[in-house]
Amino acid sequence: MENIKAREFAKNYLDELKKILDLMEEDLLGKIEELAVLLQEAKNKKNRIFMMGNGGSGSTSSHFAEDLSKGTIVGESLRFKAISLSDSMPTMLAWANDSSYDDIFVEQLKNLMEPGDIVIGISGSGNSKNVIKAIEYANNNGGVTVGFSGYDGGKLIKCAKINVHVPNFSMQRVEDIHMMVAHILMALLLEMEKFSSQEKKS
Repeated sequence: MENIKAREFAKNYLDELKKILDLMEEDLLGKIEELAVLLQEAKNKKNRIFMMGNGGSGSTSSHFAEDLSKGTIVGESLRFKAISLSDSMPTMLAWANDSSYDDIFVEQLKNLMEPGDIVIGISGSGNSKNVIKAIEYANNNGGVTVGFSGYDGGKLIKCAKINVHVPNFSMQRVEDIHMMVAHILMALLLEMEKFSSQEKKS
């Protein structure tokens, strides 16, 4: 009986993910195309790509930065300068302790960000204050801002210039799709690099 319930739960979960993806497919395909071009341009111009989030979104930030930094390399090709601001634990703790938890990302950007750099904020609710504060700083200082949100998009969808919005109120489903988008982008950028490398050889 328990196995039957587990199977039904898993099927319902997967069915819901399929419905969400069907609902957002057209918008998502356009956003993936737009972001792939944006990220490739950042690599070619040697701009940095910063990303950040809290909790599960922080894990997505770390995973995405690692994938871009390592998973897209072909031979001696240019490499992405991807940095997860969620990974510098001592720096985050220092700012949280001495100033405010709301400042843990923006203060890192003040040290590192230059005009033209990309800043990706990931927030399931779209209302993480530290993410919003960093995105607003980037907007005001020449950064190119991207928001990954869920729920109704919150404040993030209103302030990030490009948005990947998952219209669902389950944090787990939202985070699933955010990570999937990151993996699609990594795989796409790798294929783009392979194609470019082959063209140079021919």
